[in-house]
Amino acid sequence: MEKLKELIEKIIWGEELIIAVFSNLRRRDNISYSKVEVQPVLIQGEIKYQFTYEFEEKVNHKNLNIEETIEELEYLYFDKFRQIMIFTEATDYQILISKKRKVKIIKQKATRTKGDLSHNRQKQYILENNKKHDFLIRLGVMNKDGKVNPTRYDKFRQINRFLELVEDVIPAIEKEDTINIIDFGCGKSYLTFGLYYYLVEILNLDVNIIGLDLKEDVIQFCNVVAQDLNYDGLKFIHGDIADYEDVDQVDMVVTLHACDIATDAALVKAIDWNAKAILSVPCCQHELYSKIDNEILEPMLKHGIIKERMSSLITDSLRGNILEIMDYDVQLVEFIDMEHTHKNILIRAIKGNSLDKSESKKKYLELKNFWKLEDLFIERELEKIGMKIKEK
Repeated sequence: MEKLKELIEKIIWGEELIIAVFSNLRRRDNISYSKVEVQPVLIQGEIKYQFTYEFEEKVNHKNLNIEETIEELEYLYFDKFRQIMIFTEATDYQILISKKRKVKIIKQKATRTKGDLSHNRQKQYILENNKKHDFLIRLGVMNKDGKVNPTRYDKFRQINRFLELVEDVIPAIEKEDTINIIDFGCGKSYLTFGLYYYLVEILNLDVNIIGLDLKEDVIQFCNVVAQDLNYDGLKFIHGDIADYEDVDQVDMVVTLHACDIATDAALVKAIDWNAKAILSVPCCQHELYSKIDNEILEPMLKHGIIKERMSSLITDSLRGNILEIMDYDVQLVEFIDMEHTHKNILIRAIKGNSLDKSESKKKYLELKNFWKLEDLFIERELEKIGMKIKEK
């Protein structure tokens, strides 16, 4: 069974499957399906697997993600069926399972090819699966053969999603001399390493990236990895966002999951540096939780979970509005799927917009007044650098 499990996981994670057919039920009954077909489908840009269950008088369908697919397949071959035909572009597999669950895997010459259909096409990532990327191997996302490890596929997708968002800001930061980038609250730096690899190894740009974090052991680890990979333009420093003063010119500021007002501190730094691009994914946001107040919305705010999420949405809306006032073109976009976390908003800001700043300021103040907000951290920090947002 273990070899069968490894084979199926390899085929599913590698997106090699054309179709699989399960037949020859172990036990027949009046309510069970007699056959199951499985094939990949592309739904909203994501590969899922469609299961078709054939009953005597009807057919049922369900679409599952990769982890759910592997779990369902294991159930089918262990508990339900004694024969499987798996078709891939490289090989056909006939799998026979005895009553005592002994497995025989017969390899045959491939008889099918993937059609040029949109629901069968593999999503094209900036960093490809089945291709060696040194930092992904070093950080354990890929194995030494360039195959994404099954348990790290979400991280692989997250890195690629981040690089897709970076791709859109390249025209704003690209220049002939060195591009300076700061990553505040870099953590273990999967995305920081991905950013360096993309800009240097793929786009051949000259960059200097600094990752900043408060955890000394994390900084030490990241510096060792950067040195091992010969990433000469990437270094990591132990320090606090609010106190960091070692540079005076930055082209792009990245802040991913900086907690609470640390995100605001990073945004103010970016504004002060006149950064050309900002990519910020806020994390926990507590400042507004105890401050927002509106009598009409009290039926919502009395529920802690609603108030927490509302506080986060208001906080990010105010941040986006402030960046517009500071001459940034701002988009709030989805970073990763909502199924993984509701903290999935990325603030993407590019210097230079044509908006009426007085109108942006008016809308900002109206939103603050609606929620009865005063004395915000980000406003105090902006005042320190001479950028006061005046009340009416």
